[in-house]
Amino acid sequence: MNKATLDQLSAHQLKQFATELMVQLSHQKKQAQAELADKNQAIEKAKKTLRQKQQTIEKLTYELAYLRRLKFARSSEQLSALQMSLLDEVSDADIAALESELDQIRPSEQSKTKQQPKRQSLPKDLPRKTIVHEPDNTQCACGCQLKRIGETVSEKLDYIPGSFQVERHVRGKWVCKDCDRLIQAPMPAQIIDKGLPTSGLLAHLLLAKYVDHLPLYRQEKIFERAGVALSRSTLAQWVGICGVHLTPLADALKNELLEQPVLHVDETPVPMLKPGNNKTHQAYIWAYASTSFNKLNAVYYDFSPGRSGRYARDVLGQWQGHLVCDDYSGYKQCFKQGITEIACMAHARRKFVELAETGKSQIAYQAIELISQLYAIEKEVKTLEDQQRWQIRQTRAKP
Repeated sequence: MNKATLDQLSAHQLKQFATELMVQLSHQKKQAQAELADKNQAIEKAKKTLRQKQQTIEKLTYELAYLRRLKFARSSEQLSALQMSLLDEVSDADIAALESELDQIRPSEQSKTKQQPKRQSLPKDLPRKTIVHEPDNTQCACGCQLKRIGETVSEKLDYIPGSFQVERHVRGKWVCKDCDRLIQAPMPAQIIDKGLPTSGLLAHLLLAKYVDHLPLYRQEKIFERAGVALSRSTLAQWVGICGVHLTPLADALKNELLEQPVLHVDETPVPMLKPGNNKTHQAYIWAYASTSFNKLNAVYYDFSPGRSGRYARDVLGQWQGHLVCDDYSGYKQCFKQGITEIACMAHARRKFVELAETGKSQIAYQAIELISQLYAIEKEVKTLEDQQRWQIRQTRAKP
């Protein structure tokens, strides 16, 4: 509205116009304040996330420095060569896992440029399997036919039980003669980006170590006999990186188990050799499993340095189902938080068997016989539906 128009307005109209302007200004002020509050909230959230990442980086950096100090410090003469070999494998795997986590957390501009070691060429006498990757369409966007001008070749080390083979990934380069446009098929995703091993070799490495209990120093010798020299430190790094990549899968398995109404749990002691200590420490592996009647047949393993009940509570979290376990006192706090206790019949039977073997109780034989009858009923109803199984238990197994 210009000055001439304002001059034509009456006093009442000017007052009404001024009121409207004040309402608009008030609305714009509130909107600006709301936007400022949102921006301040976003800034605070970003600061909090940055502090958490910085704390995580400092924690991982400290652990990495500690492991490196132990690895390169003078070894204790009280440890045997075999013990030191196993300890080196664990240290190398942990160092590689920590470095991989740090690379994922650190901002790209803060990441330090690592000095890449020069990779040895793969033995020429290994059989080669060529896999050609070409674009799906060799027609340029301008309408011209692309011309192949070369190719990029990268070699991956694969493993077939008993022998190695090299995968040659050949990616053709296609260029348009009119607009000089160059295209190339992308490289398939790899577990270790730009690394030497294929997924098949990594799967064999993990399977041999954790399922077949074959230490890395033995696998090193096996690979050397097959014609490829792979050091234990390299194998340990691959194991550590694979552990980081498999963590989401383990977390997904745990979350899936925590959706089940009934779980079994038991802890098993395992000896653990602490870095920098010449004595073994008793650690524990906790197994969380679904029931045999569940459609999901899965087990989640959790390692802990001790047997405290807090390790079980950390895994179970807010879960409120029925827990089948022994009478270990560490589970009692879980039952106070809403979890229903189901006593394990196998553990109860074990106590009666111990009494019967020592001849300290005649009642123990009767208890074992009654439990055997319950086992026989469970064997009969194993393949039935839930409702049918419940009805038979109520009529034949209920006290």
